[in-house]
Amino acid sequence: MKTIGIIAEYNPFHNGHQYQLEQVREQTGADYIVIAMSGNFVQRGEPAIYDKYTRTRIALNAGADLILEIPVMFATSSAEDFAACGVSLLDQLGVVDGLCFGSECGDIPALTQVANILAEEPAEYTAFLRQYLKQGESFPKARLQALAKVNENTALLSSPNNILGIEYLKALYRRNSSIQPFTIKRSGHDYHDSNISEQFASATALRKAIAESVFPTLHAQMPGFAYQILTEATPVFPDDCSLLLNYQILKLIDSGMDLTAFLDVSSELADRIQRQCLEFDTFTGRIQNLKTRQYTYTRISRVLLHLLLEITDEQAQTYRRKDYNSYARVLGFRKQAEPLLRQIKEHTALPLVTKIADAKKKLPEDAWQVLRQDLHCSHLYQAIVQHQSRTVSGNEYTQPIVII
Repeated sequence: MKTIGIIAEYNPFHNGHQYQLEQVREQTGADYIVIAMSGNFVQRGEPAIYDKYTRTRIALNAGADLILEIPVMFATSSAEDFAACGVSLLDQLGVVDGLCFGSECGDIPALTQVANILAEEPAEYTAFLRQYLKQGESFPKARLQALAKVNENTALLSSPNNILGIEYLKALYRRNSSIQPFTIKRSGHDYHDSNISEQFASATALRKAIAESVFPTLHAQMPGFAYQILTEATPVFPDDCSLLLNYQILKLIDSGMDLTAFLDVSSELADRIQRQCLEFDTFTGRIQNLKTRQYTYTRISRVLLHLLLEITDEQAQTYRRKDYNSYARVLGFRKQAEPLLRQIKEHTALPLVTKIADAKKKLPEDAWQVLRQDLHCSHLYQAIVQHQSRTVSGNEYTQPIVII
């Protein structure tokens, strides 16, 4: 039995994702495809545009067999943490043979060469990295310039999917994992391209079209079943979190909380947030006001989201030491994948969580605390959805896993 893993957000699902699933089957002869997917908040530091159960239903209809949730703590963290957590989850299942990811270059040896440098962090590279950070460069720019001093493949780090692919390879290397990586060359629009003119438009372009309610344009960019499911769901955008964020910042500052306790919040950023706390603005407006040469838009977005969701640096450090995952939460599966679930239960040391009502008794206390935080974050998201749609929605205790 051959099982291939994919780490994804599907934010939203589009033709490129469908193509990847089809190519995995065709190129590897996979019997099963397991997806490690972000929940209701994503790595860009934003709410997912559609809730995790909607995205799970689409992925299963598209051909995935099992969807597992990446804990929110690392789903909203850096590319390194996001990749390390996703790889850890797939690796600890004990049944995954390969990891597939998209990349702009489509060249595993070239990506691996860069990944190994970043994993080993040789002294020469580290010295250059520190030098550029001291000069005020953002971490991505400093890393790119440092790598240019020790390797000729620096162009790989200028493309988002290459960057994530390198992080997956780095995580596999550090774990000495038996999972074999392979990549599918990305085609169509660039990851950040906001225009829709080809079959494989970017997720960025699709989110823009959804925000502008250009739904007919979307129809050609995703499978028909995905389009139908999305038209019946409520989208959530960053600025839908504005009121909650303004309240949270006020609460934290009024309580005297040290903002640097939260993940990714430096002393400088904490001071800037404190000075601007009474400049009530939208979520995206606060990002623009806080953004500097050193701090990218995405970095600020993640910082604000970590404040909103109360994700601390101490928590992240603790669970990195615990190998990122202490359980595997099932969001959905295909009925035909029941043999895969049985095999996972035989080989994994991770408890499988399928029913939240039973989770507290089933999980060790530290694992329960991580899941409890995920539940809290999902309930915040569901509150936003209910407010936007003006309809009563479910919660994490009443929402069944998706089975098709």
